[in-house]
Amino acid sequence: MEESAGWLLIFVITVIVVASWCRSRGLPAPLVLTALGLVASFLPFLPHPPLSPDLILTGLLPPLLYAAAIQVSLPDFKHEWRAVLVLSVGLVIVTTLAVGAVGLWLLPVPAAVALAMGAVVGPPDAVAATAVGRRVGLPRRLVTVLESESLVNDATAIVLLHTTTAAIVGRVTARDLGLAFVLSIVGGLVVGVVVARLVGWMHAHTDEQVTSTAISLITPWIAFLPAEAVHGSGVLAVVVAGLLIAHESPVQQSATARLATRLNWSTVQFFLENSVFLLSGLQLAVVLGSLRASHLGRGTITALCVAVLLTVVLVRPVWIFAMAWLLNVPDRRGERMTKGELGVVSFAGMRGVVTLAAVFTLPPETPHREVVELVAMVVVAGTLLIQGPTLPIVARRLGAQGPDPRADALQGSAVLRRAVDAGLVELDRIQSDPDTAISEQALEDLRGRATRSVNSAWEQLRGGLDEKEMPGEAYRRTRLAIIDVERKEILRARDAGEADNEVLVRILSTLDLEESMLLRLEERMERWSAAADLVAPEGSGGGCEHLRRAKRRHPRPLSETCLECEESGDDPVHLRLCLSCGYVGCCDSSVGRHATRHFEETGHPVIRSFEDGEAWRWCYVDTCLG
Repeated sequence: MEESAGWLLIFVITVIVVASWCRSRGLPAPLVLTALGLVASFLPFLPHPPLSPDLILTGLLPPLLYAAAIQVSLPDFKHEWRAVLVLSVGLVIVTTLAVGAVGLWLLPVPAAVALAMGAVVGPPDAVAATAVGRRVGLPRRLVTVLESESLVNDATAIVLLHTTTAAIVGRVTARDLGLAFVLSIVGGLVVGVVVARLVGWMHAHTDEQVTSTAISLITPWIAFLPAEAVHGSGVLAVVVAGLLIAHESPVQQSATARLATRLNWSTVQFFLENSVFLLSGLQLAVVLGSLRASHLGRGTITALCVAVLLTVVLVRPVWIFAMAWLLNVPDRRGERMTKGELGVVSFAGMRGVVTLAAVFTLPPETPHREVVELVAMVVVAGTLLIQGPTLPIVARRLGAQGPDPRADALQGSAVLRRAVDAGLVELDRIQSDPDTAISEQALEDLRGRATRSVNSAWEQLRGGLDEKEMPGEAYRRTRLAIIDVERKEILRARDAGEADNEVLVRILSTLDLEESMLLRLEERMERWSAAADLVAPEGSGGGCEHLRRAKRRHPRPLSETCLECEESGDDPVHLRLCLSCGYVGCCDSSVGRHATRHFEETGHPVIRSFEDGEAWRWCYVDTCLG
């Protein structure tokens, strides 16, 4: 018992150390851990316990899928339903049939066994897609498509595996298989929706952060186990519940509960997904050891492994480009994926934990079971170690670039401006109501805080482009120094016993939250680059007539800087150009706010950034980008 606990501790420490080391050096932790596991599986002094399918399918898969599902946007998922259908259902079925045909050709087994092998290697892994896709920095739509596919295709593959397994152990009709397939899908959907409603109600009626977090941590099994009990798809139930709960969490959970839930699930995902890759690699020696019972020649086994791996890799691009007319529909901005982006999707088909867990669920009486296990291992290791490291190269060669962080800041600033404007309208309403009116000091503080948040967001566009310190940067630098002094004084009071520990912990937690927000913003600004002109995303202007008219205007600037700031001796933070008359004024982070004052005085609606590397426009009237 103590020896097992010791090996478990070594395993956990290895996962944490290696994954953290990979993160600090920009290396793909899933691939490094898989390779490490493959090597470690041959060390004689290490234990080699067989991978339990129940441990993976019931213990690890539900939280991993839930952690991935709560990161996917439900509106984006709905918009990509055609891609989900083509990839998660169509591609898994086609891969199952193709691999089944290869199995029948090279392996002396019944059709049910060959198709079961196809179902095992059919689904790309949600964990691999999330871990590798986000690290590579793919365009957001590609990441959404890959994650959405990987969340649902596990359900398709497991349902197919259950039906083919039933055919292996007994006689079943096509009608029985079809009915079981439909029942599994419908059961998973219904249970997922019911659990989402139930858990959402519990969150909405729970005030305690700890209780809300505890509910969140058991939600994957609340969905998985009942779905499996009614012969539905537990995988699909977890995915549906995760998507719906995440979508409703902003109105059902408190802010503190959402922060705690996000942090806890990030930790769970970090540990479990990296553990799974190390576990996957450690199975190689076990699988090779079981081959001693096989009567097939090495040549046949090698040919089968290579043929199945090639089939899995090649079927995907053929299917994706053949079905591009259905898969590649315009997104919300009316844009389709380029051929290069479709090429990246067709190349990102890494297999993982579901394939390994599924193969160990095959009945013991399955003919040549040990060979099928090796095939699954080769497909997992091959796709992870071949496609994983080369995916960044393929993405760069095909021109699939991730989102520009400065463009993200531009969109965020525009959305925040509209949100703050709505909040200020509500503040005016509160102040005008004699029953809810507040003091002038409180009113001034609230307006000042709202203005600072908007100005800080717009300053992010300028951060890192020159050596001039923005007002927001000066505020963060000074506030962080003050927080450091405040924390030292609180710790001094703690050590001197001047206040109760519970009181001091609450104060320290408040400081920690503020400091983390300031540091996170500072880190984002440090990563931004001015390599390309910053323009508003296509279609972001919506139906703004002012932006459409201003698009054809190119007035000559009346000056090279804000003349009012020059006269008063103030320093303009960010310059704007009026597209009606060519007036150049400073932004709202500047002391004079002359660009906004020009709009208030003249009614000229649209300005353009007058900074190098920026080409975005802003309509004051409709508060939108263009």
